[in-house]
Amino acid sequence: MLDAAAEGRFPPVDGDVEVFEPGDDGHCAIIEFTGHAVVLGDMGRRDLLAMGADGFGGASRPEIKLALAGPGGWIGSQDAVLVARGRDDGSPGTLVRAGSELEEHPRVIRSRKHRSDVEVFVNGGEGGGGLVTIGSGLVGRRELSVELLDGIAHGAARGRALIAAALDLVPRDELVWAQVAPGNAASLRAFLATGFVPIGAETLISPSAAQRV
Repeated sequence: MLDAAAEGRFPPVDGDVEVFEPGDDGHCAIIEFTGHAVVLGDMGRRDLLAMGADGFGGASRPEIKLALAGPGGWIGSQDAVLVARGRDDGSPGTLVRAGSELEEHPRVIRSRKHRSDVEVFVNGGEGGGGLVTIGSGLVGRRELSVELLDGIAHGAARGRALIAAALDLVPRDELVWAQVAPGNAASLRAFLATGFVPIGAETLISPSAAQRV
């Protein structure tokens, strides 16, 4: 369904909610397309509908998120879901693999919490002030995140250059996904400017241990 949306083939605008098992890593998620929603979780469709779930925003009701998370679970922000295609043409890029000194960086820790096979890169030479993570995320899709490292919150040109360099690491035409909080307007503009397009919204949820039993 996500791959189809990336190709411009979206689910029907019917207000419906589809329900699937949680991901292999145990994560639940609420994915919202235009007029259609998908829930990955251990709740039945009938229960979700009874709580007001629908494809017009109802699937993201707070009580539904809380029910999916269970006591002590983690609920992420509602992010815009963006997709682009890799641009690797075999030529040397501007990013190099990061050393162990960045393993404790919050961006790296967060990526490893929600993704597998995470690779970490920085700008060449002195590190260049830019960090990139690429890994396997929800339902196995390839996910990308970036961050400027030198404390400058609004480096528009540098942010776009970092995202473009990250796309050069991904095999040409392979889908690569990013999740951006809508309130992070600077990041959202940077991703849009480098060829990413929005396909929907998403909330990632990590159920409590008791919820997963």
